[in-house]
Amino acid sequence: MEFSKKVAAIHPSPIRDMMVRAARIDDVISFAVGEPDFHSAPNVIEAAKSALDNGETKYAPGAGMTKLREVYAAYLKEAIGVSYETENCLVTTGGMGALFLGLTTLLNSGDEVIFSSPYWSNYGQQIVLCGGKPVAVDVDEAHDFVIDPVAIDKAITAKTKVILLNSPSNPTGSVIDAASLRAIAEIAVKHDLVVISDEVYRHILFDGETYTSIASFPGMKERTLIIDSCSKTHAMTGFRVGFATGPLNLIREMTKITEDVWSCVNTSAQFAAIEAFTRGTDYREMMVAEYEKRRNYIYQRINAIDRLSSIKPMGAFYLFANITKTGLAAKEFCDRLLDEAHVAVVPGDHFGTHASGYVRISYATSMQKIKEGMDRIEAFVNRL
Repeated sequence: MEFSKKVAAIHPSPIRDMMVRAARIDDVISFAVGEPDFHSAPNVIEAAKSALDNGETKYAPGAGMTKLREVYAAYLKEAIGVSYETENCLVTTGGMGALFLGLTTLLNSGDEVIFSSPYWSNYGQQIVLCGGKPVAVDVDEAHDFVIDPVAIDKAITAKTKVILLNSPSNPTGSVIDAASLRAIAEIAVKHDLVVISDEVYRHILFDGETYTSIASFPGMKERTLIIDSCSKTHAMTGFRVGFATGPLNLIREMTKITEDVWSCVNTSAQFAAIEAFTRGTDYREMMVAEYEKRRNYIYQRINAIDRLSSIKPMGAFYLFANITKTGLAAKEFCDRLLDEAHVAVVPGDHFGTHASGYVRISYATSMQKIKEGMDRIEAFVNRL
């Protein structure tokens, strides 16, 4: 049987592989998965249950329930200071559904998409599946893993169509500063490029950091597609509710093909999302405060371990630890750490070809597990 060359070029996720391997170990502590350890808020769960009890089990509109789109547009105005009409908002199956529809709609064969590396590997995979060409621009620890607008400008060719941004970042926890975003916006306008802004970690910020969306700069609302999700900031990963917001003509084209991809998003999950956006702020802020405590602890512990180090992540719930002084490549470090210490982390080279000296540690788990995991990591490194 012969398969699509695009699909054959896609590699299985090392994160999933690490999850499967870790599941076979009784006392494993996993820092591998980027999923909140919190349950969804009780009122959100109740909203989904009530919707089912009330018979809300039919198809929803392809673009999403009007009420949810209205609520989300109002929320987005408050969150990033940019006004959108209901028609500019599309409800999707998670943030990944929004990204896939956006790339599918925008890209012709060979069109190039620029993004920073290290990067969440799904970006490169989706670009390939949608017929595009990934163009990774390296970022480094010395610059806090923040992409240089000059490097973006140098990477642009006649085939460039999209700049893809992710801030706060998975896997590094970096946040793109407003000055850099303004410079990137000017580049996008100059070269008539579309920007896809993945903002799913928008609210998970630390040390008083405030969020700036590139859509807020002059000329950018008309050329920016915002990707968002309930998964991270509302601990609703299993509900699979995401959003794409952007220019009306783009959203209409994306909406047109929802019928050919998923028909509509789960109806009861949309009622849960309405509840999350209308009465979910306190629960969200509670989670962010806890993530910051965990960030502070894990950052201090990693930098106190001989031969390990990390910059201080400013957002999301990941720490990108430098392991080069151990003398081990990332995969060997992760394999041995799992086998010998029963701790699961993800090798950095999964997120970029030049990141083999790093591992990603997700602190979306309890402080008790973080403390035990750090003890095990410290003992493991000391034995090397």
